[in-house]
Amino acid sequence: MADFSTPASNAGSVQETIFPIKPAVTLALAALADWLFYGQRIGISVVIFAIALACGSLLANFARLDRRQVAFAGILVLAGLVPAVEEINAASLLFVVLALGVGLLLTTNREPIGLGERAAALCDLYLIGPFRFLKDAISVFNLPALTAGFTVWFIPVVLGSIFAFLFASANPLIAKWVSLVNPSDPFSYVDLSRVLFWAAALSIVWPFIHVCWRRKRKATSSLTEPAPQAPPTPSGLVEFFGAATILRSLILFNLLFAVQTALDVIYLWGNATLPADISYAAYAHRGAYPLIVTALLAAGFVLAAMNPGGPAERSKVIRPLVYLWVAQNVLLVASSILRLDLYVQNYLLTWWRIAAFIWMLLVAFGLLLIVARIVLNRSSDWLIRANLLTLTVTLYICSLVNFAAVIADYNVSHSREISGKGIQVDMNYLIHLGPQALPAIDRVIQLRGADPNLVSRRNCLVEQQRQDVASWRAWGFRSWRLQRTLDAQQNSSAAS
Repeated sequence: MADFSTPASNAGSVQETIFPIKPAVTLALAALADWLFYGQRIGISVVIFAIALACGSLLANFARLDRRQVAFAGILVLAGLVPAVEEINAASLLFVVLALGVGLLLTTNREPIGLGERAAALCDLYLIGPFRFLKDAISVFNLPALTAGFTVWFIPVVLGSIFAFLFASANPLIAKWVSLVNPSDPFSYVDLSRVLFWAAALSIVWPFIHVCWRRKRKATSSLTEPAPQAPPTPSGLVEFFGAATILRSLILFNLLFAVQTALDVIYLWGNATLPADISYAAYAHRGAYPLIVTALLAAGFVLAAMNPGGPAERSKVIRPLVYLWVAQNVLLVASSILRLDLYVQNYLLTWWRIAAFIWMLLVAFGLLLIVARIVLNRSSDWLIRANLLTLTVTLYICSLVNFAAVIADYNVSHSREISGKGIQVDMNYLIHLGPQALPAIDRVIQLRGADPNLVSRRNCLVEQQRQDVASWRAWGFRSWRLQRTLDAQQNSSAAS
């Protein structure tokens, strides 16, 4: 990436005069983030911090702002903050982040670039920018060997720590092993969570203070241009996703995943005897969702590292490690599906659990598509089209399935009233499923007897169903089938 904040002609003098202000602004913003967010509920504090971040960025980059865009960028940032003033949720936070990024791009990037290049620049800001903080901090000491060592080990150590944390939260055995680690007295006074919060805050703030954008590649005449070369890659990607970094990452990740894979094979699939203080139910029912997050992070790393035609993809050492790691991730997803299945057997089925099953299958198939892209040497566009096709087919199939009836029938069939194990069926949830749950509700009424309250609620669903099919405009094949079943039951009751 080219640093537009430091022109090449006077880089030394400018850096000496203005660079000290950047760490000061960054530390001040990190301290503000600590005061506003750490251990606190978020609300208007997000808006306050966003305004402070925008002002800090203007102060640190004042000498090289594009004055023509400042007013427009300010209006854009304020507009992006309006939803957060109304309410803090995922959508309003997304608008805040986008507004800050676009405003920074408009005011600090003077080169005319297209929409695609702007999107790529924002991706660099959000995905690569936070990784620059520690590297830039180390480079201040002008220690190339230390900087190079940090670069190749940063991603393996950080992502490895994240994977270890997810495994500990998903696996009680690993959590037990971690709890056995007894830090020495000096470290017992260190608030690790606060240290991590400050590290995250500094890393997030730094790209907005020390601004770097990718410089647009200038076209040159074919007569003067030497032999064609590969298109330039952003320096952040070259440094952080070089072959050395990827190799170290894959070796460490495969070792970490091997521990979780071996434990699942022994205890989850092999039903081996667990330690006395850990029950099989606790092992099986814990961690389905953290393991899926782990698989998604792994897929993102493979996509970022195995750039088509890059040195990592051509390496005869890295490719087998990628295949091994993806295979472990597929087994991880299979273990998550088994964990969720065991959980459903005890606590019955819901909409969200069905969605989790489908999502897990999509993640597993997406991992296999990543391997197919690498083996077949396909482009990233091919991978996107294959995933979109898979998603479309899955949604089409799901649109034909009567999930409400499936959930209701499963819950009744596997409830304690019928199967003799598990939990009692939740009638409130069956009622919540709507008229399609009526056949299952009738089975419960036959088992429990004519409870007046339950019969009254059941009759309300019947009336709702009749109103739904009263007009030909509301006709649906699924509702028509249900109405035929209800009519047959009514005729049978009248005949008897």
